[in-house]
Amino acid sequence: MTKVIVNSGACGFTVTITAEKGTEKKIVVALDTACEMVQKMLADIALVDQRVTLTGFRDNPVYLSAAKHLKHVACPVPSAILKAIETEAGLNVPRDATIVFIK
Repeated sequence: MTKVIVNSGACGFTVTITAEKGTEKKIVVALDTACEMVQKMLADIALVDQRVTLTGFRDNPVYLSAAKHLKHVACPVPSAILKAIETEAGLNVPRDATIVFIK
């Protein structure tokens, strides 16, 4: 099981993403958050093929779901969901990613 915690920024929401191997190269995704928009994404992406991480932006189920449910295009959650999926699938290593503002 792969678990990722996202502190989304100005909105103040935290999202805990869990990705777990299922059967036949499927990944089970769970999203624990108070953000109603992210919660709605789960209906679309609760079970995805691990190859979703190799799909382009225009056809990617995670980004399509984000486009349908999220109002804030700069939300880091969709990217983090894909990072969790690819790590759980063994297609990448677990490394932290950050966005740092310099004032």
